[in-house]
Amino acid sequence: MLWFVGLGVSGIDSISVATQKLLKDSNLVYLEQFTSPISTAEISKIKKLAKSKLKIAKRWLVEDGNEILDNAKKKKVVLLSYGDPYIATTHIELRTRAIKNKIKTQTVHAASSLTSLVGESGLHYYKVGRIVTIVRELKTMATPYYIIYKNLIDGNHTLLLLEYDQDSKFFLKPNNALNALLDTEKEQKRNVITPSTFAIVASRIGLKIQSIIAGKISKLIKSDFGKPPHTIIIPGKLHFTEADAIKILAKCLDQPFDNSDKIKNIPKQMLEKYVPMVRLALKEIGPYYKDSKEFQEVLENAELYIRDAEKFLEQGKEEVAILSIGYADGLVDSLRIAKGLEPKM
Repeated sequence: MLWFVGLGVSGIDSISVATQKLLKDSNLVYLEQFTSPISTAEISKIKKLAKSKLKIAKRWLVEDGNEILDNAKKKKVVLLSYGDPYIATTHIELRTRAIKNKIKTQTVHAASSLTSLVGESGLHYYKVGRIVTIVRELKTMATPYYIIYKNLIDGNHTLLLLEYDQDSKFFLKPNNALNALLDTEKEQKRNVITPSTFAIVASRIGLKIQSIIAGKISKLIKSDFGKPPHTIIIPGKLHFTEADAIKILAKCLDQPFDNSDKIKNIPKQMLEKYVPMVRLALKEIGPYYKDSKEFQEVLENAELYIRDAEKFLEQGKEEVAILSIGYADGLVDSLRIAKGLEPKM
């Protein structure tokens, strides 16, 4: 039998009587530490409750899983973790393997830091978009950057999980992660992350020393957030009740504001740039054909395509709008080439 047991966000002191009995009655308890740091004092409490049948399970042991599964075939084994056991995809994969090997499994669910920190920060959980992890050795921050971008376009909040390495006792500082995102903005230039972006840093959620600090990134990167774990939240469209809650529940360095309002999707950015450029090019090429009636229809079609692009963008038909401005651009370039002029775009 293999049990997957969550400790919740407050650790061993908050678990149920049923879970305490389960730990005492089990033959072997594995405590995984790779999803969240656990203090020596907390480990001692768990060991006492499990009557010393406790083994610290590093990431490789859980990912490999063979030892845990072999013991679970003939013993009552518990895999213990902070938060909810199935937030870690490794645990889901291990349970799947156990069932395939005809090993019975049971689960004790608990609160997860992911759900807890959203509520503790005053945000609505149903507005959380895709979650992303930032690690220290990430060669490019383009993926986290564009996940934030997509979430903001949809009005959703982005949770940025920061790397924790159990073996080296490393936890990525929020300041470093935010600076890396600012550097990525200089490369991507989509106006997604700027010094004035409003963000929240939630630290040690569920512990007595939890801290939530919110404000513009320019101020957050100068702040000391104390001991890990930390999570960064980039809010999207804020409901007024969220903004009110943030002001009460967090230490606000700035008044909460909506990050989604300033974000424009890529088609809109492109059209705002290219529509004026194509229209100007059309205006410049027009005099070259003022005496050529056979080309007037081409000029008119180019102008109609430009208007169509603007109309389709207003209607939310972005793909068709891009096609329309592309057609207009092609006609204008053809007219320029016909007169021996270099295309401008």
